[in-house]
Amino acid sequence: MKGYNGKILRVNLTELTYKVEVLDLEMAQKFIGGRGLGTKIFRDEVDANVDALSPENKLLVVTGPLTGTPTPTGGRYMVVTKSPLSGTIASSNSGGYWGAELKFAGYDVIILEGKAAKPTYINIEDDKVEFRDAAHIWGKVVSETSDILMKEIPDNARVMTIGPAGENLSMIAAIMNEKDRAAGRSGVGAVMGSKNLKAITVKGSSKPEIYDEAALQTIFKDCLGKIKENGVTGSGLPTYGTAVLVNIINENGAFPVNNFQESYFDKAEEISGETLAEKHLIKKTACYRCPIACGRHVRIGDGEGGGPEYETIWAFGADCGISDMDQIIKANHMCNEVGIDTISAGATLAAAMELYQRGHVKEEELEGLTLKWGDADSIVEWMRKTGRAEGFGKKLAMGSYRLADSYGVADLSMSVKKLEIPAYDPRGIQGQGLQYATSNRGGCHVRGYLISPEILALPEKLDRLSLKDKPLWAKIFQDLTASIDSLGLCLFTSFALGAPEYADLVNAVCGTTHNADSILEAGERIWNIERQFNLEAGILPSEDKLPKRLLEEPIPDGPSKGWVHKLSELLPEYYELRGWNKEGYPTEERLKKLGL
Repeated sequence: MKGYNGKILRVNLTELTYKVEVLDLEMAQKFIGGRGLGTKIFRDEVDANVDALSPENKLLVVTGPLTGTPTPTGGRYMVVTKSPLSGTIASSNSGGYWGAELKFAGYDVIILEGKAAKPTYINIEDDKVEFRDAAHIWGKVVSETSDILMKEIPDNARVMTIGPAGENLSMIAAIMNEKDRAAGRSGVGAVMGSKNLKAITVKGSSKPEIYDEAALQTIFKDCLGKIKENGVTGSGLPTYGTAVLVNIINENGAFPVNNFQESYFDKAEEISGETLAEKHLIKKTACYRCPIACGRHVRIGDGEGGGPEYETIWAFGADCGISDMDQIIKANHMCNEVGIDTISAGATLAAAMELYQRGHVKEEELEGLTLKWGDADSIVEWMRKTGRAEGFGKKLAMGSYRLADSYGVADLSMSVKKLEIPAYDPRGIQGQGLQYATSNRGGCHVRGYLISPEILALPEKLDRLSLKDKPLWAKIFQDLTASIDSLGLCLFTSFALGAPEYADLVNAVCGTTHNADSILEAGERIWNIERQFNLEAGILPSEDKLPKRLLEEPIPDGPSKGWVHKLSELLPEYYELRGWNKEGYPTEERLKKLGL
């Protein structure tokens, strides 16, 4: 089967040895690649009750069959492990160029086992795999680490690394590549740090074989045309980046403010994508084979670098009551440098501000810094302290749930399954709220992006406050997203493309016989195996919930005034559509149908 390299690189960090194994292509086809294949391998090899930061946990880096191929956005890779933050299955997605380079080196999967005795990095050059001393880069920030390693490795090689946050086992630590691309969520950087693995550098010299080049060229042109013609992927994202959503979500009254105490920010324009483009943007950037180019390269003080995404702008902006774009940009840059997830970092800072507001956090804990709503002066230093685990920053590094729980008020953490909810108030977008509650990795917006139909009218407009058919839409989007993540493509393509196009692309590359139904069925299979892992890990259906505030406290003002989320009315239908029992457990009949 084409598209796949057919090789797994299994690395034993304890012994500093490796071996190359043959990929089971039948299993790969069943679970596609990326997120699905990684989860299948992980569940087969790792006890669900493993301590996430122990040597017994494994860290998988997995490409998709379309990674490294001439398909639109074909550069994604997934990091699969057990999350130290939530205890759920973690599959964290990143773009840039690193994933494609791993494919060029000849590998579909890297399985990292054990723990190195001292700081180590791995250099991969096609068939050559080396273990190198990382003492000289341990403790260094991401950009400095990358610059040093790029002098030690072949020209045009790619660097994946953790920052100080991963070394310090922060539960919100990310894995970074190309300095500002991140496998950001679920604390995967802490797992890499727990293994004393600082970085993986990779350089490849061959590209995956394509089953039908002529067919792929035809399908590519069709898909590219749809992406260019679509208002979001052809205009909004290229022009303003993901921050194009700031004013849109705010105008719908679903832009959370002050740790979700409110949902309309009267200073949203000051932190909008339009303002970012007008006052801060140097150029737009793109990941491998991406025609959308939503990345932002911006001015950062006297320098320049990767700019903030929509969720980051919200997290350090409205969620903290802050409208200073310069400071938000600097906070984003600091997160990239120390290697932490900007969504969880900003949301945890917002939770800390509410803890301070309500008298739980005392002045003497803050070491001269502030935690007042709207005060931007301290946020960059808070991020530095979080990454370095210094002072109160050590508490922030554990995420909002553990922070709030340490003061006896866990309900002030706006999280699901201990993963912080991103920049959409579910009280004002009911389907998205159901997706948050049922997401297999917790409070995540990219496990089923119902913002697309509920706000952006793609593929059709849904009433964001209606409950009608939302469980069905949630299931379809969750299943489709699981397949997209597994193919090695960017979720943003789904604004313009659907299951039929994804089936055509993978068939042309791999020689498979997928259709729209089988793409969705593969996604459902992946969703259910993730659910199985979580249940085995003790993450029970009772965790399919939202923070108490979002269920009981109506939005106080703005376009969504008076709304709470009506999760209890949506869950029973969702479980039924999934073929699960009334308690939320997958039935034997449904698992058998999916080949699980």
